Amino acid sequence: MRLVWADVVAVESERDGVQRLRVALDDGTNGTALLYTSLCGACAADDRVLLNTTAVDMSLGTGGLHFVVASAGSGVVFDQPSGGHVMKARYTPVQRDVCAVEEASSPHAAIMADAAALGGMPVVCCGLHSQVLPVAAAIKARRPGLRVVYVMTDGASLPLAFSDLVPAMRVAGLLDKTITAGQAFGGELEAVTLHSALLAARHVAHADVAIVALGPGITGTATPFGHGGVAQGEAINAVAALGGTPVAVLRLSFTDTRARHFGLSHHSAVALGTVALARAIVPVPALPHPQAREIDRALESLRIWNRHTRKDVAASGLPVTRGIAMRSMGRTPETDPAFFLAASAAGSVAADVCPR
Repeated sequence: MRLVWADVVAVESERDGVQRLRVALDDGTNGTALLYTSLCGACAADDRVLLNTTAVDMSLGTGGLHFVVASAGSGVVFDQPSGGHVMKARYTPVQRDVCAVEEASSPHAAIMADAAALGGMPVVCCGLHSQVLPVAAAIKARRPGLRVVYVMTDGASLPLAFSDLVPAMRVAGLLDKTITAGQAFGGELEAVTLHSALLAARHVAHADVAIVALGPGITGTATPFGHGGVAQGEAINAVAALGGTPVAVLRLSFTDTRARHFGLSHHSAVALGTVALARAIVPVPALPHPQAREIDRALESLRIWNRHTRKDVAASGLPVTRGIAMRSMGRTPETDPAFFLAASAAGSVAADVCPR
């Protein structure tokens, strides 16, 4: 970990919850920093800020950005009580109080006290944040009147504000509500656990379909279980335990240069082949014959169909995303169509099985 003081040169951009700052660091370098306004308040040019530079120093996937820890000053520099008593990012210097949907001070406490089941609601369980857009767009394209709620888990980015995608989807009407679960924070509703977040999606946000995914910045170590993809299997189990209908997105790619993610990603193999103990619907998109054959062989070799239900989805174009570009790790539908077709297929199936 490395902390460095810096001067704010300019505020490059800002939206609800986050500022993007141009900074001059005391170590002689210049860079870009993100500031979460719910953690330390907004800054302006010429302010002094303390930066966490670790990700940039290590050239990680989230590199290129520093993160503001605090701003210099005196007296009370930030005071924004939530009205709740639940802490997120607990026991860290930036722990944040929230009013969780379950707690007694919440206006939804009475509803959550009786909420115990999802009543068959389909829940699309994703392995990557970038799958949320094609899933939601496919749901809305199939059945425009369905309410779609996004539940962000705490397996990657903790602040929802780090995502550029989700705010754009809310503005475009592809998502109707957001909920942050566990240690994640910044959703329109806050929940203590994934299970409560799912129940809140159904009973408070009145979701017809929910989408569960971690935030941006998935971690991977190339080991069987040391990666964020495990969360997909855990989400399937949570949905089934609450009487929902889990729909799993396959992570496919025929462009990824890493062997473990080429074809069927090992993230999907582990999530569906080991971690998920409950049965899920697994949509399989129509692909060109050589690719389809490779995916079929991979799924059959893992005996996925002994554990889950296959749903083949006929070939169709990708759904309209209302002006939002579909990307995943720099790849697009033109360069890696299988990835986006798999996510879109899951959204279409979820819309079809929705009882409403």
